Amino acid sequence: MSDRLRPIPHDQMTDAQRSAAEAVINGPRGALYGPFVPLLRSPELLENAQRMGEYLRYRSAIGVRLSELAILVTARQWNQGVEWAIHAPIAAQVGVPQGVIDGIARRERPQNMLGDESVVHDFCTELHQDKAVSDRTYADALALFGEQGVVDLMGLNGYYTFLAMVMNTARTEVPASSAAPLPD
Repeated sequence: MSDRLRPIPHDQMTDAQRSAAEAVINGPRGALYGPFVPLLRSPELLENAQRMGEYLRYRSAIGVRLSELAILVTARQWNQGVEWAIHAPIAAQVGVPQGVIDGIARRERPQNMLGDESVVHDFCTELHQDKAVSDRTYADALALFGEQGVVDLMGLNGYYTFLAMVMNTARTEVPASSAAPLPD
C-alpha cells in the first residue's frame, strides 16, 4: 500500500501550509514528519493539533514516561506502525521497561509493571476496548494523578487515536526505527 498523502514540496506549499510547517519544525519536534505530513493539507487543523500534541507529549500532568506508555497502548490498539516506530524507542529511553513494551506489542497485559504503569495500561486498554473506564480503574487513576491527570490521560488516548486515524487513512509510511515492527 502506498502513502496516499506524501510530503508536499516546499515550493508547492501555500502560505498557510508553510506557516503551519514552520511552527512544527521550529517547535520541540524539530521536523515535519509522521501525522503532520498528511495534516498539512489542513493547515489550521495541523496548527491546533500540534499545539495539543505538544502539551500532551511533553508537559502532561502524568509525566513523560506514563504519557509514552499511553501512546504505545493507543498505537497498538490502532495497529499504528508510525506511532509505534517513533514512540517505542522514546518509551524505552524514558524508563518504560522493554518487557512492558514487548507485552503491549503482543497485545498481552505486561507482567511486572509498576503500579502507575498498571493503572495507565488498564485505563487506556479499557477506554479503547470497552469505550469506557470501570469505576475501579477510574478511582485508581484519580488517586494517582488527580482530576487533571485523568483528563490528560483521556486527552492522550483521544489525540493519539486521532493521529492513528489520520495515518491509517493516509497510509503514512513507517519510518526506519530501532523498534521491532508491530506484529500482525
